Amino acid sequence: MERRIRVVMAKLGLDIHWRGVLLVSQFLKDAGMEVIYIGNKFPEQIVEAAIEEDADVVGVSTLSGNHLTLGPKVVELLKAQGMETVKVFMGGVIPPNHIPILKGKGIHEVFGPDTPMQTIIDGIKTAILGTDPPTG
Repeated sequence: MERRIRVVMAKLGLDIHWRGVLLVSQFLKDAGMEVIYIGNKFPEQIVEAAIEEDADVVGVSTLSGNHLTLGPKVVELLKAQGMETVKVFMGGVIPPNHIPILKGKGIHEVFGPDTPMQTIIDGIKTAILGTDPPTG
């Protein structure tokens, strides 16, 4: 039996846009992952939830322009807690020129609004299970 990937999903900071994060959460559940949606949280609260839930992945959603400061802070706080193996994924409307900056600060992958759900699912499975997902 394939182990279930544990994902903590959150809205980063005070962002009020919720539809995307809820849709992605449901698709991840449908793909067999265990998803814990914690709503709007700041980095300290997100990391606390990741510790409590023994998360493999932290998914953060943002549309409010706080991605360059709060996203990397999640990564820093996870490392400070000895959880550097937890992969942080980010989604939302993020300028393309910010993506390499975010990845350079430890965000594993950044998904824009038009990313196919299967790409997100496969990206998480590959990052956590270390294998390419089956095709076709």
